[in-house]
Amino acid sequence: MRRISRPLWIAGGAFFVGLGTLGIFLPLLPTVVFYLLAAWCFSKSHPAWAERLYQHPIYGTHLRAWRDRRAVSRKGKIAAIASMSLSIPAVWFTLGGWWTLIPVAVLAIIGPWIWTRAE
Repeated sequence: MRRISRPLWIAGGAFFVGLGTLGIFLPLLPTVVFYLLAAWCFSKSHPAWAERLYQHPIYGTHLRAWRDRRAVSRKGKIAAIASMSLSIPAVWFTLGGWWTLIPVAVLAIIGPWIWTRAE
């Protein structure tokens, strides 16, 4: 398998920073998850940029908790599970039918995993 080049890692990091920044303004779009992916990409291409994310005054605490202990705050767990739960009626009313099974499956699989992470 070929190694991914540095410019691709940087592009991936920039892409995820963009998505994470959109998540600040758009409800139900996660911010920290995308910043985690950005930090991972930057750690492979530009460690100083990854460190800037880890030192961010608002999101850095969550990023460092995940990096160091694979921990999610109680508030983060509740927000994630509540968002997944609210997506079920949203999908039911917009798409209906079997499409509703997708957020149900995501909640059933990812919800317990999130809840069992360290705090």
